[in-house]
Amino acid sequence: MSTTFKLEIVTPEAVAYSEQVDMVVLPGTEGELGVLAGHEPLMTTIVPGELRITKDGEETAMAVGPGFAEITGEAVRILADMALRADEIDEAAAVEARQRAEQALAQKLSEEQVATVEASLQKALAQIEVKRRHRGQSSAHGQHSHQK
Repeated sequence: MSTTFKLEIVTPEAVAYSEQVDMVVLPGTEGELGVLAGHEPLMTTIVPGELRITKDGEETAMAVGPGFAEITGEAVRILADMALRADEIDEAAAVEARQRAEQALAQKLSEEQVATVEASLQKALAQIEVKRRHRGQSSAHGQHSHQK
């Protein structure tokens, strides 16, 4: 049995990641979910947060937005509205987005507007958390693009 599996992360803009990996840890509604090769088939939702990928002993962190993960024994496919590696995150822009969202929440908004602003806030917070946690950490693995 193989110890690696195909991880593919797709956003509306592009395939953000597509490689054979050893492990992935997903941010789920019930907490983190670690996936290794041969995992039981599962379909689950993911929430904005940090996704961690282990490949050849190196860890890559990504900020992800809400979405879905399809897990089979041979592959994990993630559909999310955002997926950025730590070195791709513009912290100043994320802090500004967080401030705009917090200011908007202080206004009188409809339920739909509140949901939209809260989703933006959660994505900004995920980016800030990942960027700050991995500031200054860069590996040769994290320096090249994973897009195909």
